[in-house]
Amino acid sequence: MKAEVHADSRTVAEAAAETIAAEARRCVAERGRFNLAVSGGDTPRVMLRVLADMAVPWDSVHVFQVDERVAPLGDPARNLTQLQECLLAHVPLRPEQVHAMPVEQTDLDAAARSYAAVLRAIAGTPPVLDLVHLGLGVDGHTASLVPGDSSLDVRDEQVALAGPYQGHRRMTLTLPVLDRARRVLWVVTGEEKATMLQRLQAGDRAIPAARVRQDRAMLIAD
Repeated sequence: MKAEVHADSRTVAEAAAETIAAEARRCVAERGRFNLAVSGGDTPRVMLRVLADMAVPWDSVHVFQVDERVAPLGDPARNLTQLQECLLAHVPLRPEQVHAMPVEQTDLDAAARSYAAVLRAIAGTPPVLDLVHLGLGVDGHTASLVPGDSSLDVRDEQVALAGPYQGHRRMTLTLPVLDRARRVLWVVTGEEKATMLQRLQAGDRAIPAARVRQDRAMLIAD
């Protein structure tokens, strides 16, 4: 895993935005499309806002969610709310280019299957995303793949439902989808994550994050 270390969370966010923009331009030039999946978080909030002001071929970009809390549309807990405020409100993406996880549906199993169908329709069968942005939790989770959750063991589905975690059920991309991505971008900030970051870099599969393949990964940290 290639790693970059920056002075603070702001410069991490800027470097991450630059990486995403460069990958978007490269993928569009090579394949005509850039399929991006993003996670939530404080530093990603800044990253997305910086990205919105960069030169990106938005007409050829599709945006997916890595994971989402089961909560009403517009709820501040939703990653989509952050995505809309920090990126979507500032760039010329058409509605059909933005693929939000349908966590408002009553039948969440059907919702997960429908999101998997969208992934396949846009990114192929099986779906291959161009870049997946991931964060790292203080407990070693990434996406909504948390320690001990059954979603960690899902191998035959693209999208899974995770049990309650920090007050919400979650919908998440599964490890096979993350592992097929052409590039994984880890964005990690905060002293409280130092131990888990060391375990991630060491490939300690006892934590969920380290179960994501590392040979296509880049880490940007403070």
